[in-house]
Amino acid sequence: MAKYQQLTDEIQQQIEAGIWPPGTKLPSLRQQVAQHGLSLMTVMHAYEVLESQGWIVSRPQSGYYVAPRALQTAPAQVALSEQVDINNFVFDVLQAIREPAIVPFGSAFPDPELFPQRQLMRSLSNVSHQLTPLDALNNLPPGNAALRQMLAQRYARQGITLSPDEIVITNGALEALNLSLQALTEPGDYVVIEQPTFYGALQAIERLKLKALAVPSDPQQGIDMQQLEETLQRWPVKACWLMTTLQNPLGVTLSPARKAQLVALLARYQVPLIEDDVYAELWSGGEPPHPAKYWDRSGGVLHCGSFSKCLVAGFRVGWVAAGEHAQRIQRLQLMSTLSTSAPMQLALADFLATRRYDTHLKKLRQTLARRKEWVRQALSRALPAEASVSDSPGGFFLWVTLPRGYDTTRLYQQALQQGISIAPGRLFSAGEEFTHCFRVNAAWPWDTRAEAAIDTLGGLIADQRGR
Repeated sequence: MAKYQQLTDEIQQQIEAGIWPPGTKLPSLRQQVAQHGLSLMTVMHAYEVLESQGWIVSRPQSGYYVAPRALQTAPAQVALSEQVDINNFVFDVLQAIREPAIVPFGSAFPDPELFPQRQLMRSLSNVSHQLTPLDALNNLPPGNAALRQMLAQRYARQGITLSPDEIVITNGALEALNLSLQALTEPGDYVVIEQPTFYGALQAIERLKLKALAVPSDPQQGIDMQQLEETLQRWPVKACWLMTTLQNPLGVTLSPARKAQLVALLARYQVPLIEDDVYAELWSGGEPPHPAKYWDRSGGVLHCGSFSKCLVAGFRVGWVAAGEHAQRIQRLQLMSTLSTSAPMQLALADFLATRRYDTHLKKLRQTLARRKEWVRQALSRALPAEASVSDSPGGFFLWVTLPRGYDTTRLYQQALQQGISIAPGRLFSAGEEFTHCFRVNAAWPWDTRAEAAIDTLGGLIADQRGR
């Protein structure tokens, strides 16, 4: 995490804790420089971010003060959905994106041209020539032993000690997440999700006939910890499905302190965390963020990952580090999909053994960062001044918030007629809280076609404002 962001998070937490009440003068820039050993530019950047977010205000010739409560946004409320019904809308949106002529701002996947297709096909060819009838049996749950060993080694490099026996290979991360949820719940149970959340969580809750408790999350801080604790106190929660790194759709990554706080909070209430970490490798900056699993000492975090967003989508290979739940998840997998494709598991193990993976990831992160910035700048030019575009580092999603009254479901339908897809806010909630928001995928090539599509979106939004 960037140094200015660390300071920003620290001051936000101090304001929330009441250390700096509204109207209080904050330490000066030079005092912060001396206290934290940072450069003056870093401290200035942190204060500018806090001011842009409404946490503090500057007074000429005086300094920086905590903003009065009138400037701070009223907290959103936890939303209880006794019955989730979103699958049909998700299906319609995803079907529309499949058209090759569509500008895919609504897609959930990065540009496949960014993946090392030839090297992966070479690995697949290598293992295909060596396949034996026994390989089908050897790659049944929990999955290919060599691949699980390599994953355990990658965890170890992050300071997380896991046995390969705790890891179950799945048909993509979505199966890992669904099986984890199924292993922890029964129909009618309460599950905490974020608000907004990944639509796959809503679909899983709908399919398993669970009840969703949606705790507000925002693009700067992530999930509201106070409301999460109040929810845990009030409801018999059986599981939490959360994204702590590069959350979809907001793009926010919880600070290390907030991840540690989250794990400790859930451990105190003995509620398991299903950590959806499919974008973990797409971080930006000097050091990779640790998952919440890093702070897990009680085995309460089921950590789910995938190669689909960072290496290859078509192989559909994911995993869950499930700890004591691994056996239960394996049995559920045997009753559903049986196992993950043996050739795909073997091909990934072959590719990872070449050590080209990290070289690919470094190049991928750089390309995504450039494309994301180009799209963000274009959106800033095309959107009304009152709109906001999320600016969290890493990943490839941008979350656009228009003023209340705009209808992004209608915008989605109008844009589709112009050959442009977006992901409307309705996709990411069981209710109507985000009908003025939409998500943009910035991972695809930035060219004149994409630039024209952003201008078209700006025109459609301006038309709504004029009505």
